[in-house]
Amino acid sequence: MRIAVRSIFLSSILLTTALIIQGTSLRPARQDGELLAETISKVRTVADAVLRDGTFEFVDENTGVKYTSTSAAHAGSQLKLMSSYNDWRYWNGVINISLVNLSNVLGDSTYKTFAAKNIAFAFDNYEYFRNSYVRGDRWSYPFYQRFTMVELDDYGAMTASTIEAYEMHPGARYRNYIDSAAGFLAKRQDRLHDGTLVRPYPRKWTVWADDLYMSVSFLSRMGEFTRDTIYFQDAARQVINFQQYLYSPAEGLMYHCWFSDSAKNGVAFWGRANGWMILAQIDLLDRLPESFSLRDTLLSIFRQDVAGISSHEDADGMWHQLLDRRDSYEETSCSAMFTYAIARGVDEGFLSGNYADVAKRGWTGIMKKILPNGEIAGVCEGTGVGDSLAFYYARPTPLNDPHGIGAVLLAGAEMTRLLK
Repeated sequence: MRIAVRSIFLSSILLTTALIIQGTSLRPARQDGELLAETISKVRTVADAVLRDGTFEFVDENTGVKYTSTSAAHAGSQLKLMSSYNDWRYWNGVINISLVNLSNVLGDSTYKTFAAKNIAFAFDNYEYFRNSYVRGDRWSYPFYQRFTMVELDDYGAMTASTIEAYEMHPGARYRNYIDSAAGFLAKRQDRLHDGTLVRPYPRKWTVWADDLYMSVSFLSRMGEFTRDTIYFQDAARQVINFQQYLYSPAEGLMYHCWFSDSAKNGVAFWGRANGWMILAQIDLLDRLPESFSLRDTLLSIFRQDVAGISSHEDADGMWHQLLDRRDSYEETSCSAMFTYAIARGVDEGFLSGNYADVAKRGWTGIMKKILPNGEIAGVCEGTGVGDSLAFYYARPTPLNDPHGIGAVLLAGAEMTRLLK
């Protein structure tokens, strides 16, 4: 197992490198007022596109008839969702969370109202699909992850967003689901002997960087929600352990995975995997009590990781699909995750104000990927663990892939807060 927090010497090199980058000619040319106005316009365009296309409707694939509720469908109907924005996937959880956050930043309840309606819509309609489910491709089946708990992908981020919906509209059905998910995570989710969360594939047992967010987004909110420190303790354990398994001091980056059978890392410093980890850390730091015993350790890890990530930012503000390889494509979702976490870190005092320029450059690059209709370009599609770098190089970037929408909204909202 790797040492949790690497030498102060290595960390200081990474931090110095990042600060040198920030102080050079890469400084953004535009004034903050101009950037703020464009930021608000861009982030609203993305959010409004979600609200426009999230229709809360089903269509019968046999007849083409549309329904606003499964209870209205005729017997024998084969229903599918009209919009992927209304499904129950982990990326929907991130989108819901980002819309609540955007409402809070802009003082506009429109977006959090949509997020709350999205959760209610799933609770109102998932049983229709649970009762008719036949084993098959779960990813093409509406609300599959609402009525199953196997992987953290199935419930982590969506339960985090359910907690936020519960706080707006308390109800027993939400609380029962939240408690059920917490019980599953504590007692049934696969873990290593040291408590680290793992998956049984592609090899038994594999630590996936993605799972730090899938767990900590939920655990940190559960700790805040219940005021029970057991959830903060588990979240802190995950951050520290994932850092042990995945962090490379030479690059200042996290590997996508670690294989238990060989005690070795995978091949790639994949952008979004690093994004998930840094999002998890800022989620936890946002909610930790000041007196929490491991707070300083977690702050040190966060600062170390931000220094490493910042040193890999390209001149135009973007980060790459493979963070250490500039010949891989610029990738929007990881760029947004890093921009959000760094801006948030500055806003909350976790990072030096010098890092604001890293966030500004990042957001300036991201805005170029937002189309006039609110769609987003340059987001890597869903990606498992690959055994070769070629696998990551070749991953497609379909227009408006949902894996990047929530991240862009988070980044835009936090940049609005920073620039104000």
